[in-house]
Amino acid sequence: MLIFNCTEAASQFFSRVQKGKTITPVDFNPPSPTPEEDEPADLTEQWLVHVITVQRKHVLFVMHIKTRYCMIFADAKKADVAGFIQRFSERWLYGLMRHATQNDLFQWIDGDLMEQRYEQACSEYVFYKRRHRGAQKHIDEVSWIFQDYAAEWGSLPADEYEAGRFDARRNDTPRLSKGHKDYYWPDEEMIAHWLRTYSGQDEQSVQAARDRRKAVKREIGQLQSQLAQQ
Repeated sequence: MLIFNCTEAASQFFSRVQKGKTITPVDFNPPSPTPEEDEPADLTEQWLVHVITVQRKHVLFVMHIKTRYCMIFADAKKADVAGFIQRFSERWLYGLMRHATQNDLFQWIDGDLMEQRYEQACSEYVFYKRRHRGAQKHIDEVSWIFQDYAAEWGSLPADEYEAGRFDARRNDTPRLSKGHKDYYWPDEEMIAHWLRTYSGQDEQSVQAARDRRKAVKREIGQLQSQLAQQ
């Protein structure tokens, strides 16, 4: 199940007024004060959702609370829940497959099991009006950077591919948060989470994938240095 914890702004974004009555998918009485206090369940993903206006268009920021993996959805249509869920599920999968391809990680991905569990996770979703202070700070940082980029570009990302490239840069930025002694990379944490949860990998395999990712990054860095010297 996908749990979207919405800020005040996001709660209003997903709501609409029809004949004087507010229609909303957002539950204003969540089961717990914080996402961490919810009863644990298999294939349940907690996300924080926030929305701002950039160049007169709505831009959604969706961050995975556990890993701080973030995605942006520019020019989002107000109160279009079905459209949001479709864009979200496609982008999440695209970002993970892109990362796995670039870092030679497919040997740890069980395609059939992944597809089955992914469809199960995305088949149900709920919206709660509920904040998360730590994730909100990171969303604020990402939103400031996005607004700077949009001002420089003069426009919002032209398509999902361009938005995905922005996601990738932000998720390859080290972060520090409660529960982590050192800096970590959201894309690495998300792929590790994905391998455990959706591909059934044990910790030894997850660590092997982490090591391969680091090796690929070193190889790319060395190649870039060699090219720069030519």
